[in-house]
Amino acid sequence: MKKLFCMLMSLLLVLSLAACSNNNNNNKGSGDKDLSNVQKIIAEAQNMTLEELAKKAIEESKGKTFYGVGNSSRGKTALPLFIEYLKTIDSSYTLNYEWQQPKNNKIFDQLTADGLKETGTFAMTLIQDGNQIESKMVQPGVLDTFIPKGWAEANNIDAAKYDGYLPLQTLNKIFEYNNVNPDKKYTNCWDFVAEGEHGLFMGIDSEIVGKNFLYMLTKDEYANYLKEAFDKLPADKQAYFQKTVDAVKADATSLALGPNGAYALAWIKLWVNSYNQQTDDGPICNILVKKSSVDQFGLLVYSKVRSVEETDETSVTNLNVAAYQPGYEGIGGYAYCHYLFVTDNSPLPWTACAFIAYMVETVDGFSAWGKDLGGYSSNPKVAADTEAKYHHSEGLSSKVVCDTTKDRGYDWWVKTGKLVVEDPKYCASVAFTVGSWIEMLDKYTPQ
Repeated sequence: MKKLFCMLMSLLLVLSLAACSNNNNNNKGSGDKDLSNVQKIIAEAQNMTLEELAKKAIEESKGKTFYGVGNSSRGKTALPLFIEYLKTIDSSYTLNYEWQQPKNNKIFDQLTADGLKETGTFAMTLIQDGNQIESKMVQPGVLDTFIPKGWAEANNIDAAKYDGYLPLQTLNKIFEYNNVNPDKKYTNCWDFVAEGEHGLFMGIDSEIVGKNFLYMLTKDEYANYLKEAFDKLPADKQAYFQKTVDAVKADATSLALGPNGAYALAWIKLWVNSYNQQTDDGPICNILVKKSSVDQFGLLVYSKVRSVEETDETSVTNLNVAAYQPGYEGIGGYAYCHYLFVTDNSPLPWTACAFIAYMVETVDGFSAWGKDLGGYSSNPKVAADTEAKYHHSEGLSSKVVCDTTKDRGYDWWVKTGKLVVEDPKYCASVAFTVGSWIEMLDKYTPQ
């Protein structure tokens, strides 16, 4: 069985590397004849300002209906703000709209089916899960990347040469724990996979960005974080975890992982075998903030603390952010992006481009997401202006001001908080190899 597993992993590694060799920017061809009609519009739109795009949008969509689809429901909040912006240019402008949010990862099926039409229903999408975006959406040509001129300039990027997707925002999912018992502390990321621990977490098959998090742990940068945290553990804890590390060393070699790959696989194995599967991050947060939820922890979207209702039983003050605690070692959670795309058969491509530019180039356009902590605009100017407007770092955007609600910002989280940041290309490159290995693990999901 061991030899069979190694042979399987070797074959899958070759296949995944071959798949990953494809360029993910499908807007580029050897000439205009290789571009779809929407891609030709995108190529023109990337040289235009937001106002110029807005005028094109007004001409194209006045009085029509705009259909969008996304993993975030807040596209429905952003669209009327966009319409109001267009009305500042043409007061007679009108636009009907509908925004859909498919559940249970059905967005890929929905976009694939819509992509088979000559002219699709959906004009654009806001979508997550870099791995499936790469393999199911970009490589088959269902979605096209549009890089707005203002966003590119703010990031000092040449839009024509940019090889990647357009992120609206980066979100973080972080380790948080109930602090009612002052003697219960988590001071190292290995504490979350210790014996008897069962963190509350959305299932890796129901929200695939959670599986991408596990993939990313095997990248050298993050495997090194785990090894460094392991080295900071006391001797008795090291001895406990070392058994699992030793047990997966051969697998790390078969998977062609780096020098600390075994530590990543050990953490992954212990996590998958222990986490307590939940349906959504909202319920996880609601559990953790209760006085009765002593000694429980979870890995969840940071912004969920915004919705905590303060009562005698529940309070955001009952919650600690692990990475904020003095002396904490290792990863503080993970980060993934919401990406913006124009559909390759978009019925309203100019309007889609203008809406996308509005969301990534203006504070108002980003406000549907920016009003809450834990989401960071990919435009550094919009990010700074959003912070100035909402004061997330001071906790003033929250119902209760405490250490937990004082967001330390993207730079702190990536550097000091050691977030594991999703890389679509890396996820795609190990989806068959590491992914198959993860699928062979037992999943502990008590009710």
